[in-house]
Amino acid sequence: MDLIHAGVTAGEISLARWVETCSTTPARLFGLYPKKGVIAPGSDADIVVYDPRVTQTLGADTHHMNLDHSVWEGIEIPGQVRTVLSRGSFVIDDRSYVGRAGHGQYLRRDVSDLLV
Repeated sequence: MDLIHAGVTAGEISLARWVETCSTTPARLFGLYPKKGVIAPGSDADIVVYDPRVTQTLGADTHHMNLDHSVWEGIEIPGQVRTVLSRGSFVIDDRSYVGRAGHGQYLRRDVSDLLV
């Protein structure tokens, strides 16, 4: 999301296209739409609060993966995730992981609506 958002701040893609690329289209491809990928009654959207005014430097010590390296090490980009809400609970709050074990849910997938 961060790297693609750099295209929004550079004026290369619209905010709507960013959301479509990072949320709606993957949900459709993996047969999870409209359960995921849209903010609508009956959907289960994870809400990301993004601060476009912050600049961040990407690297192994800043990502939330169990790796000691990053192909984007040292690259500076505009914007940063501040908060993530999942089913009404904070998963990331002020850039810190505050989720709890067992919060995730299995979602049964359908056939991609792009294939039907």
